[in-house]
Amino acid sequence: MLNNRLKNFNIILASGSPRRQQFFKELGLDFEIRLKPVKEEYPHRLRHFEISDYLAQLKSLPFKEELKENDILITSDTIVWHNESALGKPRSHEEAFQMIASMSDQTHEVITSVCFTTKNTQKTVNAITKVTFKALSKDEINYYIDTYEPYDKAGAYGIQEWIGQIGITKIEGSYTNVVGLPTHLVYKTLNSMVD
Repeated sequence: MLNNRLKNFNIILASGSPRRQQFFKELGLDFEIRLKPVKEEYPHRLRHFEISDYLAQLKSLPFKEELKENDILITSDTIVWHNESALGKPRSHEEAFQMIASMSDQTHEVITSVCFTTKNTQKTVNAITKVTFKALSKDEINYYIDTYEPYDKAGAYGIQEWIGQIGITKIEGSYTNVVGLPTHLVYKTLNSMVD
């Protein structure tokens, strides 16, 4: 349906995430994947969704010069916001453990920003989902990290994995946002771009 409306456009997904690529397939979109390395650093004055907005826009910069008239480049970034700070991807078992333990028996926010860049315009949207974990035991956290190695995930966990099945007691907002892409917003924004 949407794919038909976008037939005159070339959709470029700049993401190596298999989860985001799968969502694009499930939305029925024809797209190509283009990857360029970006150092994911942001000014420390930024808070909350300002961080993911900034990083999603930053990821579009290396493509700016090569976009053609009918290209729509899509870049995105997900952070976990907890205790007034952003949890990125853990670099070690210890860091992953600390992140998950800090969210145990607490509610945190998962924020995904998606940036749509064309030759002449740029639009950034974001979604915020509240996720609540039960009290997790040390054994549960260690088992999850050892088995699933969640080092490519913001906040050190994937909701679609074991820890989400046994540990999450409440979710307010978009589920796909927590997986890594607010598909309802992508659909809505792409529709609005061809109106």
